Amino acid sequence: MPQQDLDPTSHPDNGFAAWLVRRRILVVSLAGVLAVLLLVVAAGALGALSLSRIAAPGSESDRARQILADQFHTGPPNLVLLVDAGDRSVDDTAVRRAAAGLEQELTTQTGVAEVGSYWSRGDSPALRSRDGRQALVLVRVPGEVNESRARVGELADRYAGQRGPLHVQVGGQDEVFREIGAQARADFVQAEIIVLPLVLGLLMLIYRRIALALITLGIGVLATAGALAGLRLIASVTEVSTFAANLALVMGLALGVDYCLFVIARYREELADGNDVGRSVVIAVRTAGRTVLFSGLAVATSLLALLLFPLSFLRSFGYAGVLVVASALFGSLVVLPAGLALLGHRAAGPVREQPVEHGRWFRLAQVVMRRPLLIGGAVLALVLLLASPALGLRFGLPDARILPAEASSRITADQIRAGFGQEESDALYVVATRADAAGPLAQYAGQLSRLDGVAQVDSAAGGFVDGQRIVPPASDRFSRDGGTYLTVTPTQAVLEGDVATLVDRIRAVPAPYDVVIGGSPAEMLDWRDALADRIPLVLGVILLLSFAVLHLATGSVLLPLKATVLNLLSLGVMFGVTVWVFQQGNLSGLLGFTPTGGLEASMPMLMFCIVYGLSMDYEVFVVSRIREEYLRTGDSALAVATGLQRSAPLVSAAAVVLASSFAVYATGGVVYLKMIGIGMAVAVLVDATLIRGVLLPAFMKLAGRANWWLPSFGAAGLRVSRQPR
Repeated sequence: MPQQDLDPTSHPDNGFAAWLVRRRILVVSLAGVLAVLLLVVAAGALGALSLSRIAAPGSESDRARQILADQFHTGPPNLVLLVDAGDRSVDDTAVRRAAAGLEQELTTQTGVAEVGSYWSRGDSPALRSRDGRQALVLVRVPGEVNESRARVGELADRYAGQRGPLHVQVGGQDEVFREIGAQARADFVQAEIIVLPLVLGLLMLIYRRIALALITLGIGVLATAGALAGLRLIASVTEVSTFAANLALVMGLALGVDYCLFVIARYREELADGNDVGRSVVIAVRTAGRTVLFSGLAVATSLLALLLFPLSFLRSFGYAGVLVVASALFGSLVVLPAGLALLGHRAAGPVREQPVEHGRWFRLAQVVMRRPLLIGGAVLALVLLLASPALGLRFGLPDARILPAEASSRITADQIRAGFGQEESDALYVVATRADAAGPLAQYAGQLSRLDGVAQVDSAAGGFVDGQRIVPPASDRFSRDGGTYLTVTPTQAVLEGDVATLVDRIRAVPAPYDVVIGGSPAEMLDWRDALADRIPLVLGVILLLSFAVLHLATGSVLLPLKATVLNLLSLGVMFGVTVWVFQQGNLSGLLGFTPTGGLEASMPMLMFCIVYGLSMDYEVFVVSRIREEYLRTGDSALAVATGLQRSAPLVSAAAVVLASSFAVYATGGVVYLKMIGIGMAVAVLVDATLIRGVLLPAFMKLAGRANWWLPSFGAAGLRVSRQPR
């Protein structure tokens, strides 16, 4: 390498790095002050985040909810009281009297807009259990999501328990999501307690220097604090999911550790080569820092694509991802170089005991490249086998089984599922803003009640089961301002099966008026459709931008295409494991969750974006070092083996830290977090070993010099950078 390339003053990037070295005390001091400020702001982040209601803005179900609220002053209940009469029937006189008192008391509570029950709705069969000993009270608490859920929680605490001859349990959609949010926050605190000492211990094993372990962990904490502080500010203007904090913790630590590992490793290399501290810092920033920057862009690109979804739940992770990457880059490219300059030779690594060509990754690469088709083909077959369960991926709707079995709203939901043939709290709403004739309404309600999967239809013309009126008319409840609505109560079987088919059947029945369909099942389906509509755009943006980032990092056309294929293999393994465990229920006893036979649609998309970004992260680290060796030697096979030996130990170490951090969430209570933790821990480990350690060198050996091919129209601009050094 020409001497001027090592001169800090001869490289455009060296000015800033050299300034960091000169002002190291100032930089580290200001970083400490910034960290304290960020931690103070981040401390209130968990209280500012929430779980928004499942809704697709502008969808048919969203319009139905709005019409119900504006014209009819009603809507789906968000608090359900399961009333158990013990040994008595719910029709017992004393039970009726106590239930009437309970209902009357509920109507007087602040925030309660509507109360209905088996007893006040004409002994509706939809609200009575099969054995006649339990019945439901449905409560609607309107308002902004955080405010209404807080009030739902207060009411749940007040009314749960024994009330005369009645035993009351609480549940309902908002109570379920309130408990999910509380559990996610508890899981965050538990993960923080476990992850921080775990990561510190792993860093001690990697560095064998307490100072380096502490500064790396500190930058991971800085990245997490920066993301949480940013999320708190964003939450003041828009909804941000509680789960975004969990992602910020894991990704903040993971990326902080990743980026520090590479910068520190290069700094140690330069010290070992005889450079002084200042020059070693500058070279580390110029080489490893460049790689870290491109890696950050690759990860941010994948997570930024989540902002293209019109769903606040997924957008929340987009905010968290971008904030985490920005904070981690600041820590590793600004704070860390100043810290290394302060530590000086105290950060030096152990003396190299063997040349590069004796390293295990170098030897592995050579073995693979001697028989790339045989070894690569065998590993590819193994990866495809691990991915094969993904072919049975089935999407389902979320319910209370997201929570651990001991959660109060989960217990209530399980009892309703076991004791009731239907669930009116999950009814579909058929809404007509104009409806003039009573006759067509009765006929229409009767037709709807005959559909497979419909337990009961209630309307102004009465309640209908199998086409027969079984509850008298209630026009005062269902009609207002010239309009009307009907509630279609599905059976438990269809709620756990194919709800989409039921919604399609309802929409296919000719209505006497213009109607829109709403209610919880329709909202979940519209959510899923809104997600599906944006998936092509999101995938296109991710693939295009990640290709561009990797092309800029490598100066190659083929390598970004290869990276895409290898990343998809990692994703296939992740989805295969996720389906095998969380959809099919394998290991459910060990992991402590209840399988439902399907996956909520947004989770695979979220996991895709995160894992694709992390796979690109590792790809940039490995291929950038291979490229550096290729430019130095011009020997493609030697560059692959040497580059892998220089980068793979760091990638595998980073993967262990990241996988361990993700796996901690397997101990949590929310199934979503278990799914993210297990799925992504497996994907990261497979990506860092089988994918990067075997399939990458096999592919690059087969491609040869074509790895670095660039069309003639683009070669001129990169000719200087592609000359061997």
